[in-house]
Amino acid sequence: MTDTLSAPQALAPATGPTPQKLRRSIGVVGGTLLTLSCVTPASTLFVVVPDLFSSLGTYTALTIAIGSLLCIAVAFCYSELGTLIPSAGGEYAMVSTMAGRLAGWLVFVLSLLVVMIVPPVIAMGTADYLAPVVHVPAPVAGAGVMLLATLAGLLDLRANAWITGIFLVLEVIAAAVVAVLGFAHSERGASALVHGSVVQPDGGTSHVTAMMVISGLAIALFITQGFSTAVYLSEELENPRRNVARTVLATLAISTAVILVPVIAITLGAPDLEALTSGDLNTMVAAWSNSAVGTFVSLCVALAIINAGIVMVIQNSRVLFASARDKAWPAPVNHALSRLGRFGSPWVATLIVGVPGAALCFVNLDTLYGVTGVSVTAMYLLVAVAALLCRRGAHREAPAWRMPLWPAVPVLLIVVLAYILTRQESEYLLWTGGITAVATLYWAFYLRPRKETHWTVSIPEDARA
Repeated sequence: MTDTLSAPQALAPATGPTPQKLRRSIGVVGGTLLTLSCVTPASTLFVVVPDLFSSLGTYTALTIAIGSLLCIAVAFCYSELGTLIPSAGGEYAMVSTMAGRLAGWLVFVLSLLVVMIVPPVIAMGTADYLAPVVHVPAPVAGAGVMLLATLAGLLDLRANAWITGIFLVLEVIAAAVVAVLGFAHSERGASALVHGSVVQPDGGTSHVTAMMVISGLAIALFITQGFSTAVYLSEELENPRRNVARTVLATLAISTAVILVPVIAITLGAPDLEALTSGDLNTMVAAWSNSAVGTFVSLCVALAIINAGIVMVIQNSRVLFASARDKAWPAPVNHALSRLGRFGSPWVATLIVGVPGAALCFVNLDTLYGVTGVSVTAMYLLVAVAALLCRRGAHREAPAWRMPLWPAVPVLLIVVLAYILTRQESEYLLWTGGITAVATLYWAFYLRPRKETHWTVSIPEDARA
């Protein structure tokens, strides 16, 4: 990790034209609504969790609980780093400042990989939950959601906070309905949660091993991954020194409860192990209630997915905006991506995120959940390394929220995340490794020779005080 930014260098005013900065327009409530919407508990519950049920069966809730405990340590790292470096660049701004420009560049690539792939994958799930009303091919539905999210992303952020807040209420209601129905129709005791069983494709039952749980932790980390959106919004949060940490930690706590409680209820209330392993939550909800309730839940989930698309487009566009402002690309690209529209949003970056996302809905993305899990785990690992280094030099005395049990928390997190990576499938590791290798070559042959003028991480002037 070379070319580490010292505190004076990192915090010094940039030379040349003053970089554009985003408007501080939201507080903790607005930031929490937007961040929770990026976690999008209902769409995660109905789109991502069924994949865990199919591989982990009754151990799904336990795996998510372990992943959530790990995320507490991750949230501590994000909170401290996010208050030290409140930038729309999020992880890459934090890691570049603390661990070096190369490490920051790799984190940027990993985060970009995650945020570009996940929205269209989740958006395609809209078709399944619109089925009670209208049948739309999954790619068409996904593309429509991505284009709608792009239009919403061009609006003022405060307006989007209210839009996503309304959708968030509906998806929390849907998750609550599932939880109540599951607990009301319990078929097994709580002991099933700690006795992992899953149905195999041939119809037989097998035990879920500890190694299977560890492998599943990469997806479990991804399930609540959206809490990190708070650091992307730190440049637009009022009083970021205080509100970044509050938003990160509050979002993690709420999203964990909204996701984990229904998962426990589904595990206990599934008619049998085969139904649980199938992950067909629509069928289970209809069996527990009636078609009207099932339709209501399905439409709430569809709205949740649209909500997720809006927030993810907002998040992703700000990552691209910050990377252009920090001169990660050739000059014409940097100029275009850093342009702000009449509502204060980076409109070119928003279009570049949303339109290709719509196109990706027509591509086979079956393996990308695995790649996303690996990318999230690797990104968290690098953030933990940055958190381990964040109390050196001038940063030691800088005003910021400070995590408890430092440095034990980041050290333990580094060890655990590194081990989780070793347990992932080689295909996903190779895909992610190949992308980061190409990114490293770009760094070596384009960015590093231009280190005086390119990839210069900037921090908003009002955040330096």
